[in-house]
Amino acid sequence: MISVCWRSGYKAIDEDSHLIIQNENSEDILDEFDGMDQHMSNGICHKKKEFQETPESLNYLPSHSEAYKTWLEEKPLGSDWDRWFMMGLIGVFVGIFGFLMHQIIDFLFEMKWELVENYIQNNDFLTTWMVIAGIGFAMMLVSSGLVVFFCPSGSPSGLPEVIGYLNGASIRHIFNIRTFFGSFFSCALAVSAGLFCGPEAPMIHVGAAIGCGLSQFKSDTLRINLPFFTRFRNSADKRQFITAGAAAGIASVFRAPVGGLLFVLEEVASFWDVKLAWQTFFCCLVATFTTEVLSSSFVGFEYEGYFGFFKAEQRIIFWVVTITVTVYIPYFFSCSPNPTASQVQNASEHKPHGEHAAWDVSEYNCPPGSSWVAPNGSIMANHSINQAAVLLVKNGKQGTMLLYQRGSHEKFGLPALLMALIFYFTISCWTAGTAAGTGLVVPMVYTGALFGRLVGLIMVAMFGVQTDEYGAWIDPGLFAVIGSAAYFGGVTRLTISLTVIMVEITNDVQSILLIMIAVLVGKTVGDYFNNSLFSSLLHLKCIPYLKAVPNVVHGKKKVNLELFTARDVMQSCTTIHLQENVFLLAELLSTTSHNGFPVVFSPAPGQEEVFLGTITRLELYMLLSNSRVFQTPENNQCSSVLKYQEVTVEKLPDEAQINRLLNKYSADPQYQQLFINLEPYINKSAVSVQAHFSLQRTYVVFRTLGLRHLTVVDLQNRAVGIITRKDLISLRLEKKLIQMDRGKLDSDEELLN
Repeated sequence: MISVCWRSGYKAIDEDSHLIIQNENSEDILDEFDGMDQHMSNGICHKKKEFQETPESLNYLPSHSEAYKTWLEEKPLGSDWDRWFMMGLIGVFVGIFGFLMHQIIDFLFEMKWELVENYIQNNDFLTTWMVIAGIGFAMMLVSSGLVVFFCPSGSPSGLPEVIGYLNGASIRHIFNIRTFFGSFFSCALAVSAGLFCGPEAPMIHVGAAIGCGLSQFKSDTLRINLPFFTRFRNSADKRQFITAGAAAGIASVFRAPVGGLLFVLEEVASFWDVKLAWQTFFCCLVATFTTEVLSSSFVGFEYEGYFGFFKAEQRIIFWVVTITVTVYIPYFFSCSPNPTASQVQNASEHKPHGEHAAWDVSEYNCPPGSSWVAPNGSIMANHSINQAAVLLVKNGKQGTMLLYQRGSHEKFGLPALLMALIFYFTISCWTAGTAAGTGLVVPMVYTGALFGRLVGLIMVAMFGVQTDEYGAWIDPGLFAVIGSAAYFGGVTRLTISLTVIMVEITNDVQSILLIMIAVLVGKTVGDYFNNSLFSSLLHLKCIPYLKAVPNVVHGKKKVNLELFTARDVMQSCTTIHLQENVFLLAELLSTTSHNGFPVVFSPAPGQEEVFLGTITRLELYMLLSNSRVFQTPENNQCSSVLKYQEVTVEKLPDEAQINRLLNKYSADPQYQQLFINLEPYINKSAVSVQAHFSLQRTYVVFRTLGLRHLTVVDLQNRAVGIITRKDLISLRLEKKLIQMDRGKLDSDEELLN
């Protein structure tokens, strides 16, 4: 017989009208995670009848069954050359797509403003606005449509989903090829259209998708299944390649391999070791090198003749643009001289002496500049710039470099900086809530730089331009760098990785101590008020994320989980026997939604059933779909044992066929006489804890080992409950534990009874 222990139903959905109810209390959604069927996406829950996309936990550890051990015997141990090769391959592809992202954004940006060059020079700002707004609206329409209709899993940046996946939450479709291309082009169009955003978070998602898909050498969408690197087709290896791909994505954008590695270590990855760190760093180096080589050779998809050479001015990569604000605001600001001469063309393409250089957006509403041929044959230009145009119109690469520039104390005035800060902060907050694939790193860095530059300019107004060695630190450029670090740290609560990234993108090692202090102060002040940006996004998207250290608060006091036990949070479980009836198994799978089942058996006749191991729902599905494992009571020797590859799958090959089989088995009485011997397929190394085990240590065991199910047993090794990811979410712990007596420990007599 099967002992069935039912869980409570999901109260947030009207059973009669099947209404979809918005998520107002995240704990209500998490209450039935991995238990009742539901879909969590963007704060909305759906019934499984409508969507078959229930987020579940991942099985990082393979089932230690007899079938698995037989499979291992057929797989000789080999070296890790193929793993290093795969890391390098992922780095190359991430670098290529990082280069393509840069080129597409630059090309579309320049093309858009070249169309309105004549209108601006003729002061026809109405036509300028109509053209720019029309192009921007079309780009945003396509960008949002790609996410909403083509790849909803990529909305808006994909970074929270990547963090949740690497923490152990299985979120479907976030790494498939539709999401990959949809997120890539949505991000490129959103940045080019004029939104205050950047490509960083989408590139992390793109890199993670490359790491996932490339390492598996198969695609269900394209129906490709290449017979290469098949040993990497498991959750544990896939997790490592996704981690490396995500790090390579951020490294490719910032050209900061060390920063990419530390960013993933500090914020994205939940499982880490030294070996993975070296391999991820190698992947980041390859991605950065690939992007650098290609970017030094092409500008706007035009070959510049520098293949293999690196350009120092490309170290800082940012983009910031807008539409109505960028067209009309610069009109109210006058032009100021720009004493810095810049090279505008190669010697092979130079114009005759005295001819003006090509028009640039920074010269918005400004008189033409002068140009001359340098001794090396390059054309140099010296022109005036519109401060507001540089801050709001020109792509952020030049704007950020100018804000960080040292020795340019009066390049930007207080009105332009204050105006840009207000508009940029306001619009970037609105942009973050759109459906397009956008990143939030650029708004954080740029907003902080504007604020820091303002503070620096105020310091200059108070003390004047200092040229002596003791007062040279009063430089608006230095304050802009410190402002970026402080604001970024206050929003994300990153520390080590942020410090390294800021040093790498500014190439300023001397300011590392100031940057570090600014980051720590920003983080400390931010922690006093709320959670970090990424934690808030995980909460908003209802992604069940387990932090390294649980933070359970009752009132204003932090709860000590050492005072509670595993039985305080466990859920009642459904157990099955070692020899199980086909009819009852089919009925069990049809009427419950549990994804894992403890398997029990009696050591001797008349003795209590004890816990032996676990088996997953997918494994039971695969067993029921192979009738050759069925046996009768008279013939209790199984005629055939399935191979490990036949039983262990990540998803059902044909869900409709499985449902038909379940209906058939549960309706036909003949299957009541057929049984399945589960012994070769159960995970006999499944982790279990006793009911009186510390809840704090239960949390550590669950998260550290990357478990999906943790069985709770009593002192007689009887399965009394099960703990899943949703039971350890902070909100759920707060809800259950605040009603219990602090410090009350279960006695052995209670457990025995």
